[in-house]
Amino acid sequence: MKLFTAHRAPNPRRVLMFMAEKGIGGITLENVDLNQSQHKSPDFLAKSPLAKVPALELDDGRVLTETRAICTYLEGLYPEPNLMGVDATERAFIEMADRRVEWYLMVPLAMAIRHTHPGLAVLENPQFPDFGRSQGEKGLEVARWFDQCLQTQPWIAGERFTIADITAFCALEFARGLMKLVPREHGLLALQGWRDRVAERPSAKVA
Repeated sequence: MKLFTAHRAPNPRRVLMFMAEKGIGGITLENVDLNQSQHKSPDFLAKSPLAKVPALELDDGRVLTETRAICTYLEGLYPEPNLMGVDATERAFIEMADRRVEWYLMVPLAMAIRHTHPGLAVLENPQFPDFGRSQGEKGLEVARWFDQCLQTQPWIAGERFTIADITAFCALEFARGLMKLVPREHGLLALQGWRDRVAERPSAKVA
């Protein structure tokens, strides 16, 4: 199999962290340079028609895109350590937490970055700075909610580390690098403590 990834992009990093947590090897990595528009080349569009990374090319030539779908596939191939739930109930609650992170934290923060950071103008053209700033405020509001949750539970989805923690960590690290968003500077001490614990995991250092 071959994984098409992109340096510093949050969604490819989610898959790389997921693989590292499971100790998955043997998958070829190929970097796609987004700033050079390699994701819009005819060869890549033939694999990922919406020009999105990551993309996982299977041994039979079919291609999986969408981070969650790729992780679900890998979870099926490599069920341990379990990161997505051991039964229907746990799977549902972990997916709920992961979706909340993805849609209400990661997406607003990504939109804030893509529409306000000059270095991403090549990817988001035209940029709408006012929209970006409003999205940043919405993302921070949701970060405050997660901070409250983490005052009563150790991990994003509850009592153990899951894919939801990977998604949240990659979202916050992306914002830390390009928005200078540091939870403690906004009084989000539980979120900061959680972030620091995740940062100590070997998987956090793979991308």
